[in-house]
Amino acid sequence: MFHSFFPSPKRFLVSAIIWAFICIGFWQFAFKTWEDPLGIARATGWDPQRVWLYEYTAICYGVFVLAWLSQSQHRWAKWSVAGSALIVFTTWFQVQLDVMINEWFRTFFDTIQEALQEPNSVSAEDYYGQLATFLTIAMVAMITAVVVAFFTQHFVFRWRTAMNDHYVSLWPKVRHIEGASQRIQEDTMAFARIMEGLGGSLINAIMTLLAFLPILWGLSSYIAEIPFFGAVPQALVFVAILWSIFGTTILALVGWRLPGLEFRNQRVEAAYRKELVLGEESEDRARPPTLAELFNNVRKNYFRLYFNYLYFNVARFSYLQVGVIVPYIALGPTIIAAGVTFGVMQQILNAFNRVENSFQYLVNSWTTIVELMSIYKRLAAFERAIAGDKQAAIEFETERPATG
Repeated sequence: MFHSFFPSPKRFLVSAIIWAFICIGFWQFAFKTWEDPLGIARATGWDPQRVWLYEYTAICYGVFVLAWLSQSQHRWAKWSVAGSALIVFTTWFQVQLDVMINEWFRTFFDTIQEALQEPNSVSAEDYYGQLATFLTIAMVAMITAVVVAFFTQHFVFRWRTAMNDHYVSLWPKVRHIEGASQRIQEDTMAFARIMEGLGGSLINAIMTLLAFLPILWGLSSYIAEIPFFGAVPQALVFVAILWSIFGTTILALVGWRLPGLEFRNQRVEAAYRKELVLGEESEDRARPPTLAELFNNVRKNYFRLYFNYLYFNVARFSYLQVGVIVPYIALGPTIIAAGVTFGVMQQILNAFNRVENSFQYLVNSWTTIVELMSIYKRLAAFERAIAGDKQAAIEFETERPATG
């Protein structure tokens, strides 16, 4: 799954994490005070410090990519190494645009508050200028999102191609493994499809958290106290973390059986499909009693799965609905005491939602993660079967009794 596309996957991931911390350290202690040494800001009129941040980040990614490409002969290194770096960088850039919009929220809504308090206190030029600023940022964000989505689609298809080529090259060895055709065609396709959405959202969640957590930390200075807990240092960060941990824990507990049920679902579907295929070739197979028994196994597993998703969705949707009002509850004493302006409140709500959603990645993506875990288990079993473990194929997994 990973070695077919990435050169030394574990070493690649570890080196990327270490390099990220090194670059962040150099930025904080050496380069943060610089202002656009490349001169791009002077030519464009943009904020020098913000432009320098983009330049520095691009340089760090470039050094990492060149170092890996110079020492790797892996067939897919250019796509896996350079492509991964480009996706992460552009995702980070999208988050930076989101930060700019968050700053715009405060300025714009303070302007609205000022305009509504006194007639003609805000000029038309200022008002429409704020809207023009938003449209500029939004246009850049839209173009970036379209380009990133297009590239990511090609990236994950190359990943699927790498897996497909690897398994097909072993076809004389794997053709006798039960479910080999489904693993190569269906599971590699599903793996690529899920990684496109799930992987991108994970990177976005991490980048959003890194960008907005310091903002929320600073905005917490406006909050003197919160309900139930009173005065708490960095109250907004405290509430976001506490609420997200609560939700993640609850859903992990109520949804722990789902990966196994999804995995077993493939077993019973594969057994039913296999009997139908054999029935096309032999009159002695796919007899109605046999098919009825196999389909009954399919029905029982689906009904069991539906029941487990029933109480899981009750917990999930209840948690998400209550989460809508959590920041308003936390801001209650501050709003009642008129401790913030309308613009600051909007900035706080926006930043809180970004941080909360990042912490709630598992909550929002749990059903997709369950599907990915099931696919991973099937492909891992397939690879063990290729290695010679005759009991590794999904159809031979020992059935465990389940209730519900």
